[in-house]
Amino acid sequence: MEQLSPEWHAARLGKLTGSRIADATARIKTGYSASRASLMGKLAAERLSGIPYPCFVSAAMQWGTDTEAQARLAYEFHADIDVVPVGFLDHPRLAMAGASPDGKVGSDGLVQFKCPETHTHIATLQGAPIDGGYLKQMQWEMASAERAWCDFASFDPRMPPEMQLHVRRIERDDTMIADLEKQGAAFLAELDAMVQELRTRFMLADVLKESVRAA
Repeated sequence: MEQLSPEWHAARLGKLTGSRIADATARIKTGYSASRASLMGKLAAERLSGIPYPCFVSAAMQWGTDTEAQARLAYEFHADIDVVPVGFLDHPRLAMAGASPDGKVGSDGLVQFKCPETHTHIATLQGAPIDGGYLKQMQWEMASAERAWCDFASFDPRMPPEMQLHVRRIERDDTMIADLEKQGAAFLAELDAMVQELRTRFMLADVLKESVRAA
């Protein structure tokens, strides 16, 4: 299936995905962050309504979407290999979880394209560490796709040609994946309980209403 298509949205509805794993596992000093609770509410809404939760698209996000095809071509030329498009992949060990990698590379790899603002791309060229949320996303995608590595490809066509693409390979980290899966399983269990509690409560409310009418 093509990413962003109706079929793709349906396949990932209510699931814990690569783009969401950072929020699901985000912590502050006193525990989990507010972004975790917000994500749980959004996924509960998707499961109960059957409708994908609306996503705000900023100008920077739209730029990334519009520029990804150029990034793909630049990476294929750089790596001298074709990128195989991927739809949604269900996680092999967790139900209601999965990921949508930007593409498969060879027999063992993936690629993750980022088309950021120019100052962020320049920082990456200078060796800035990859955002922790992106690292979680890539590890989650490697787990879902059962792959050994993922190339982080930062691309900005506004830069001089020799500075437009920066590629950094991230190896699979099974320890990190195991921790993400443990936290992901806990998140999904809480989400399942929330959805079930809501359904049970309002089903009982409907039963009581019918009993009152019958009386």
